[in-house]
Amino acid sequence: MRLWLSAGSLVWAAAALGGPVEEGFGHFYNLEYDEALASFRQAIDADAANPRLYNHVAQTVLYRELYRVGALESELVSGANPFLRRPKVKPTPEDEKQFDDAISAAMSLANERLAQKPDDVSALYSLGVSYGLRANYNFLIRKAWMDALRDATTARKLHDRVVRIDPSFVDARLIPAVHDYVVGSLPWHWKLLGFLVGFRGDKQRGIAALELIARRGALNREDAKILLCAVYRREREPAKAVVHLTDLIPRFPRNYILRFELVQMYSDLGKKDEALAVLREMEELKRAGAPGYARLAWEKIWFSRGTLLFWYRDFDQAVADFQRVTARPQAVDLNTEVQAWLRLGQTYDLIGKRSQALRAYQQAIRSAPDSDQAREARRYLQAPYRRKDVG
Repeated sequence: MRLWLSAGSLVWAAAALGGPVEEGFGHFYNLEYDEALASFRQAIDADAANPRLYNHVAQTVLYRELYRVGALESELVSGANPFLRRPKVKPTPEDEKQFDDAISAAMSLANERLAQKPDDVSALYSLGVSYGLRANYNFLIRKAWMDALRDATTARKLHDRVVRIDPSFVDARLIPAVHDYVVGSLPWHWKLLGFLVGFRGDKQRGIAALELIARRGALNREDAKILLCAVYRREREPAKAVVHLTDLIPRFPRNYILRFELVQMYSDLGKKDEALAVLREMEELKRAGAPGYARLAWEKIWFSRGTLLFWYRDFDQAVADFQRVTARPQAVDLNTEVQAWLRLGQTYDLIGKRSQALRAYQQAIRSAPDSDQAREARRYLQAPYRRKDVG
């Protein structure tokens, strides 16, 4: 989340445009997190008292870890209550320290400014971003649900205050929008927590605010669009996600995850040919050595195609793709590996190859015994996988 203040208030954020900060976010949105981190640290060297720069560092450390474990795809925003079902991520001690140090510095600098001027909009906004990032870290990395919700609620209060001071600050509505959507999606008993009293959440209000930021925001516009893609997937409105993805892909051409998301949206829309065309384009980019595609493993493309063909009942080709993925699991993240084994087993069951299916399920369990996929695989050891549209 990048800082922006409207032209009608304190347009100090204009100083962020150009130079290492702009370069850093160019790398960030293209999945080049090490390069982004170097740019943001260069910016800190030139302006060490600026709290938002430390937030940029913390955000980059967080997303680099999520990227490493394959947790950035919106496929993870699925399930009966996905906000409570995230796997715990285990960063290195060095990465944990980098994140904690950056958040601590950002909060300390923002609080120093607020001690001098309690209504300092830029400091309030920066402090809210720090709490929001720590909420994400607690939720996605540490799996500390209560701490995450508490920090998210604090971030929301700070940014609500920013909007009251400066209603034209559209980008400050991002954290309240996400908070509305997440709290509105929680089971009722979670909403009884003391720090959530007064915040009932409202999914539709959250979505509307994200759409506003995607249209009228400045430096948070891309964040809003990317969040909307995940939200629309969860709300079963893939056509709306396609609109944003086709805008984002040419702007961040080295971000191959956006193309994978487009494949999934076309699949959800029943547009198999369009989905396969995107995958063929990715294969061509990979073969041509296009910037950003050297780090994309072929196995990720095969997994995406296998998953698409699995749902479209092209089982022989799906088996071939999943076999290629599972033959070299070290090329992909653990989430992709275990999902490939599970899908391979399910596909074998659907074509009547029970013994091969059992071996695939057992391998899924061995790969990640505590995962949701492993729990699902254990069920299929007892009875074959069946699908209503097959058989």
